[in-house]
Amino acid sequence: MMHFDAIAESLKQDKPGFTLPQKLYVSEEAYKFDTEVMLKSVWLYACTVAHVENPGDRFLFELGETSVIVVRSKDGAIKAFHNTCTHRGAKLCDGAGKSARLVCPYHQWTFALDGKLLAARNMPEEFDKADYGLRPVALENIGGLIFLCLSDNPPPIDRVKADIEEQIAIYDMTKLKVAVQDDLIEPANWKLVMENNRECYHCDASHPELLKSLSTYGFGKGLPEDGENDVVDDAAFDAMLEAQRQRWMELGIFHELVEFPDGWWHRVARLPLANGAVTQTLDGKPASKKMIWPHGDKEETSLSIWTQPNSWHHFCCDHVVTFSLTPLGPDKTLLRTTWLVHEDAVEGVDYDPENLAAVWRATNAQDSHLSAVNHAGIKGDGYRPGMYSVEEKLVDAFKAFYVERSRAALGV
Repeated sequence: MMHFDAIAESLKQDKPGFTLPQKLYVSEEAYKFDTEVMLKSVWLYACTVAHVENPGDRFLFELGETSVIVVRSKDGAIKAFHNTCTHRGAKLCDGAGKSARLVCPYHQWTFALDGKLLAARNMPEEFDKADYGLRPVALENIGGLIFLCLSDNPPPIDRVKADIEEQIAIYDMTKLKVAVQDDLIEPANWKLVMENNRECYHCDASHPELLKSLSTYGFGKGLPEDGENDVVDDAAFDAMLEAQRQRWMELGIFHELVEFPDGWWHRVARLPLANGAVTQTLDGKPASKKMIWPHGDKEETSLSIWTQPNSWHHFCCDHVVTFSLTPLGPDKTLLRTTWLVHEDAVEGVDYDPENLAAVWRATNAQDSHLSAVNHAGIKGDGYRPGMYSVEEKLVDAFKAFYVERSRAALGV
């Protein structure tokens, strides 16, 4: 492992309740540490089962210089392998696609979809193909959300799996398909993009499209946990939430808030929607005629899931939208947004892709600008770590996760 002495020193300077020291946001060394050490030590959201729907379908997940192939094998199992030929190391695939086998473009070594080496020409007599299969990457399918870990010793994931699978089961992600996917490169550090997502302190002034269907409650305010006092005093919201919860109980879909329990790295919350909306669209009406849950289209609710350190997801009655991000540089982040609808929904008949994606396309563009402004200010001499507001507790939770896992990875 490279020595990251400056990173270790910056981590020691971190103060709970405050933003990170400058170097951890803007330096090349921090980017290398994040992509080569910290992010390889944790579980990362990569894609959905719909991205590899059929045998032979493959999807690439890339972090720094490391590329991973997620592929569905002939027996229907989803597996992950390093995108590196075991002959002389050539990259096997350049992107998503479909094929019956994985063939190296350099010397045509051929691998089965389960990673076994099938063909290697003119090798010495002592060569054993069984020793040269593709190198596997740890993978967990959590109710249709695919997570990877690049460590040889992945941390536990059982609690996350149980809490998320139980609540998203009614949406049955095995029956969904990818309708729209956007890759947006944001001019900001990945941690700032994550921090921006983890609060709605900025929403009233910045997100008119989003607020047509979502209130700012549930994103750092509202939803008091375990009887704790809320950060706001809003009797009307509390009464509305209680009425909604009674309805959710009747439907059998109510669960208590799961908020990063016992040091774990996931949050699951069923939220009321705003302004009579039943889904996250500009008019609040379903974007797809094919519902993906069993309760029609009249419920003013969606289910939201956040995982540390790189994803968030919203489950609506008619569609799912998932978000993942990966750093591309100290000041460059890939935000991948995927909208999924029922597999039987027909584009142009049951849904309009532009309408389906409108809310989050607008919100992503606005957040990209805000994150860029944030990054630009942090780079200057005037930056000092600032105190989080009471509505930014989820930002603080993300930052605390980053600091804890980084210190553990460095042993400091």
